[in-house]
Amino acid sequence: MDEAALNARVGATVRALREKSGFSMRELARRSGVSQPFLSQIERGVSAPSMVTTYRLAEALGVLPGALLPAPAAAQVTVVRAGEGRDIPVANRPDAAVGRALLMQPGSPLEIIEYRIEPGGHIAEWFEMPGDLGVYLIEGRLDVEVDGYGVVRLAAGDFVAHPASIPHRWHLVDDEPARALLAIAHAPEGARHPSGHS
Repeated sequence: MDEAALNARVGATVRALREKSGFSMRELARRSGVSQPFLSQIERGVSAPSMVTTYRLAEALGVLPGALLPAPAAAQVTVVRAGEGRDIPVANRPDAAVGRALLMQPGSPLEIIEYRIEPGGHIAEWFEMPGDLGVYLIEGRLDVEVDGYGVVRLAAGDFVAHPASIPHRWHLVDDEPARALLAIAHAPEGARHPSGHS
């Protein structure tokens, strides 16, 4: 499926979930902290949501982030070859680092995203979401800043885990490239409820 068709399916999914929740576009924009014009672009398939936007929309709609992406053909085995997987930028800005979603499917409480982080790529976005996460560093060095805990410096082969609900962000060390694997375990779909935050 090409990028335009994928964006159209993501947009249709967001719109269907919004309508199912009984939210106007303005209300979903307010609850998710996304501008209404940008939400309109997502729903029309003109723009693709970044990781930040995907998490914010999913939380506002009370679903797992993978529910916003098109469902693959039903199978018990998922194989993602090198070069496959949906590219998702960290934030809605041109210099944002891009993650490759290896596992991010409707109904699955597990997400696996590979990040190749190049010098100058924006990754220092604060994230927080329900569930637990782990970061395994494949190569390079990466500082993982966890609010209230401090900075954990990872080298190749190192791993850190913490509740995903604690605000956290990443920083490259010495402006050298790094490659990391991010795993997020969410509560199952039935255990989530729409958030009332603004």
